[in-house]
This record gives sequence, C-alpha cells and structure tokens, in this order.
Amino acid sequence: MKLRIALGVLSAALVLAAPLPAQAAGTPRLGWELKETGATARLRGLSPVSRNVVWASGSGGTVLRTVDGGRTWQNVSPPDTAALQFRDIEAFDANRAVALSIGAGTDSRVYRTEDGGRTWAETFRNDEPQAFYDCMAFFDRRHGLAMSDPVDGRFRILATEDGGRSWQVLPPDGMPEALPGEAGFAASGQCLVASGGRDVWLASGGAERARVFHSRDRGRTWTVADAPIPAGDPACGVFGLAFRDRHRGIAVGGDYRPEQQSPSAGATTRDGGTSWHPSSAPPPAYRSGVTWLPHLPFAAVAVGPSGSDVTYSGGRTWQTFDSGSFDTVACTRDLSCWAAGEQGRLARLTLQ
Repeated sequence: MKLRIALGVLSAALVLAAPLPAQAAGTPRLGWELKETGATARLRGLSPVSRNVVWASGSGGTVLRTVDGGRTWQNVSPPDTAALQFRDIEAFDANRAVALSIGAGTDSRVYRTEDGGRTWAETFRNDEPQAFYDCMAFFDRRHGLAMSDPVDGRFRILATEDGGRSWQVLPPDGMPEALPGEAGFAASGQCLVASGGRDVWLASGGAERARVFHSRDRGRTWTVADAPIPAGDPACGVFGLAFRDRHRGIAVGGDYRPEQQSPSAGATTRDGGTSWHPSSAPPPAYRSGVTWLPHLPFAAVAVGPSGSDVTYSGGRTWQTFDSGSFDTVACTRDLSCWAAGEQGRLARLTLQ
C-alpha cells in the first residue's frame, strides 16, 4: 500500500514536471528521456535549477546550459579550457554558475559566470602541488566549499563567502587524519554535499575502509565514520552522497572497474552520518551518483555506468529500472530530475 501511494505521488509529480500521455492501468515505470545536446563530452557535473534551467559540465572544458527544459542546449564553455575536466558545477539561476575543474596542481580551478556563460572569470587556481580538487557544494548563493584529496595527511577544504568570486583554504586543524591511500572520487560532483545552512558531508575511498566525514560548521571541524561500502583498493569507496535533511542520508559507490563486483553498493544513515548501515537489497553494481526524489520522503534514484535504480524505502532496498549509462543525477524542487554521463548523454526522468 505504501509503495502504491508513493508511486501515485511520483506519477503526479512527474506529470507536472513533464506532461505525458495517459498511462495504461498498472504500476507506473520510471525511465529516462534522452535529450540531444550536440556534445560528445563525458558529463559528470550536473546542476538543474528548475524544470527549464539545467547546467552540465564535463571533459574537454565543456559546459552546457538549457533554458527551455532540454529542448535546446547551448555550449557555454569557458574559453581556452579544452584541456580541463569540469567534474562539478553549481548553478544558482539561468545566469549564475560556478564550475570546478579537477586535477593535480594548477589543473584544479574554479570559474564563475554571471551572464549565462557568455563570459567567465577564473576565481581560483590551485598552487599546491599535492592538492587535487574533486567536488564542490554550496549551502546557499554565497557560502560554498570545495574539497581536495589529502595534503600533508588531511583533506583540504576551500571556502567561499561571496558566491565563488573568491576562495580561502580553511585551517586543517579540525579535519581528522586521512588513512593511507584515502582520497575522494571526482566521478559525479557528489563526493561533497551540503544540506541546510551549515551541514556538509565528504565521501572517501581508496583506503582500507570507505568513510564519510561530517561537518556541522561549514567545514571548520569534522567527524568521520566508516561506511559499509566496498573498500581496500584505490578503485573502491563511496562515490556519491545525498542527504534529504541533516539526518537522513544515502551513500552509493563500490568498485568502478567494470570487471569487478560491487555487492554492497549502497548504505544509509538516519543520524547525520554518525553511523551507516548497508542496504538490505543494494544496487546490483557500482553506482556513482544518487539523489532524493522531490516531495517523496523515502524515494531516491541512483545511477552508474551499468544502470539506474530507484528506492522507495529510503535506500534500504533498490530496484533497477534502466540499463543505460549515466554518471550523475540531480532533482529540482519544482519536480524535475535529470541524469548525465558519457558521450554527451543527458536525460530527464519520465514515466513510461
């Protein structure tokens, strides 16, 4: 009964987001409606603002934008960035967005636009050889963070208080020591996520244990907890996080190598990340991105190169609904959900 109610609410929500022909009687099925972007880049950064406005970013210095719900896409890439990989993007509206390029040394940069991508300003360029920035998250239009793999044994946090126009490295004192080999994964822009005005979580892997770090004060001090996600190898760990609020969260990940199994690719928390519990029926393979569905308290979608899954139980049990390849997924408050991935693949969630 609860599942039927949830599906009914989801059906109404998605019809509001993207009107569809009347469905036949029976359980509605989720699906992805692919949009023609004209791009061939691998799109690992995704920031939908509304059902009409969506930004995406990826390899080859690519940044895309739509303002008509995906019917047409504009290539608004910053000039002279073809050698960079924009693995994360955070957009505030149709005009303002902040994009993070990843990589060692000076390849880690931040760019900001205030005119829909017509012009860009480089607002940060990493000058620490050990740093490798992976992900970025904003609490609001002004306050945001970016995270780097450990420098001198601790994850490095970069902060902005003016919407990404300027950045400062936070003192490392409040960050727990990293494990040998521990790092973040720049796979979906979801290794650093925020909920509310002060809480933020950081996902890690590559070490003997997968872990999730939590800060309640915008990155000044952190606690850390083990996550029951495959670990013990540089290819394994937590790749994506999503928090419904400051208490309820989902972690996904596994082993990104296609030939390796990921039997425990999902985990959940109800206490803000103090403790994590394995999904009883996890996604069947490695997943890199996850998002809560809007206005459904226990529904979420996870994506990866081998498929997409949905949960109606807050992440405890998952069912696969699509076998296409995506790297990241995100939803908006006005009831639209999007996924992006390789070869310029970008799609909107629908009912089939």
